[in-house]
Amino acid sequence: MADVKFEKTGDNTYSLDVCGYVCPHPQMYCKKSLQKMEEGDILQLVFDNPSSKETIIQMCEAQGDEILDESSEGGKIILKIEKG
Repeated sequence: MADVKFEKTGDNTYSLDVCGYVCPHPQMYCKKSLQKMEEGDILQLVFDNPSSKETIIQMCEAQGDEILDESSEGGKIILKIEKG
């Protein structure tokens, strides 16, 4: 099992890598990470389980967090989330 990497990458920016995990883990780790952050902070979430994407987006919308950007790179999906 891969290690979950949650780290501060700069002022008000964080990175969370949950590659190798399947539902519901990417969403759970994303939610926990966002809870540790301040409003307006940016989280770059990297995951490789496509079925997690919709659940994470729905969770963010329900919590008032905003998806700023979405991209994919070599099988990895990258969401940039602003904590609301």
